[in-house]
Amino acid sequence: MAIFRPFGAIRPGRGMEDKIAALPYDVYNREEAKAFVTEHPESFLAIDRPESQFPDDVDTYDARVYEKAKEMIAERLADGRFVRDPQPGFYLYELTMDGRSQTGVVGCASIEDYENRVILKHENTRADKEQDRINHVGVTGMQTGPIFLACPDDEALSALIDTVKARTPDCDFTSEDGIRHRVWSVFDEGEIGQIRKIFGGFDHLYIADGHHRCASAVKVGERLRDANPADTGEEEYHFFLSVVFRQSELKILDYNRVVKDLNGLDTDAFLAKVGECFEVGTPGTDPVRPSKKGEFGMLLDGKWYRLQAKEAIRSYDPVKGLDVSILQDHLLNPILGILDPKTDQRIDFVGGIRGLGELERRTKADCRVAFSMYPTSMEELFAVAGAHLLMPPKSTWFEPKLRSGLFLHQISQSNTPF
Repeated sequence: MAIFRPFGAIRPGRGMEDKIAALPYDVYNREEAKAFVTEHPESFLAIDRPESQFPDDVDTYDARVYEKAKEMIAERLADGRFVRDPQPGFYLYELTMDGRSQTGVVGCASIEDYENRVILKHENTRADKEQDRINHVGVTGMQTGPIFLACPDDEALSALIDTVKARTPDCDFTSEDGIRHRVWSVFDEGEIGQIRKIFGGFDHLYIADGHHRCASAVKVGERLRDANPADTGEEEYHFFLSVVFRQSELKILDYNRVVKDLNGLDTDAFLAKVGECFEVGTPGTDPVRPSKKGEFGMLLDGKWYRLQAKEAIRSYDPVKGLDVSILQDHLLNPILGILDPKTDQRIDFVGGIRGLGELERRTKADCRVAFSMYPTSMEELFAVAGAHLLMPPKSTWFEPKLRSGLFLHQISQSNTPF
């Protein structure tokens, strides 16, 4: 049974939401973050990427960087750009993109549920990426980026969400990328009790996006828990900021691949090898977007091919049966020599939000072959996580992205880098 509880959020002052809300910190490199913050000084990215406040010769992980983040939060609380809600509650967060809306419940999930596999993951994390967020949370005492969780569809939850959304939202704005954001607060004790009861009926919650933020929040909480001899289990550091969406509202986009060379093969030899495991369609100039599972688009020498995985390489295994696994195990690895896609510099990944035109651009600029993918489904994600297995790297691309800065969760007063 999942634990999901209300919290007293720190939020942007009324009317500041559109200026403060920022895309997740990890969609920018340092140069891009600095440029964006220069143009948007109120953006929460200045706090999420505090190295943007320093000259380039200051290391991204310098202790002064995290101190600056803490200082900026304190300044914005003092001058009213951020306000602290006087009572704990839940919140609804709706995002609308291209006419499609998804509404999540904002609250705090339990680190013990993560440890005990009530909250399930589908990706591994990297220690260096974790450490940055561990230091950020430890020094600021704040969780600043919500973890994107998914839950099964539930009629009672849907009915409650509809009831709350009939009210006037706390904020309603459209970000520069055209995505509409609306937030409602839920402070009614009866509604809070209903939400807690509904979530208590879920056997599992699933991490959709934010594995590094989640792992970092858990590790900070564990260390604060272990360091507190008077720990009761109710301290805020036992819980991490999350937004939970119903499964049917979520959409995973394709996560496509581009490769720099053909591993020493010429075009004919490469196509012959591909044909051993895939049916290779007639080449054409129209972009190929796969229409079903087991189908792939391949762009080679300016021509698009439709590939169909042969029955012999299909699998009912939750991981081996994923399209990303089929491509990796039967083409990228044995033919192109991509043994480890996490570290091989010859492969790159292109999120579906950028379109198939980006694959065409890359094959003209710096790559020899590109592959368009059929998106991983939410059912596949649930199956992999439920079996306590892991997906290959870059298996899922979620849109729209949750904004940071709309909700902050304070977990401690201490200045505790790890």
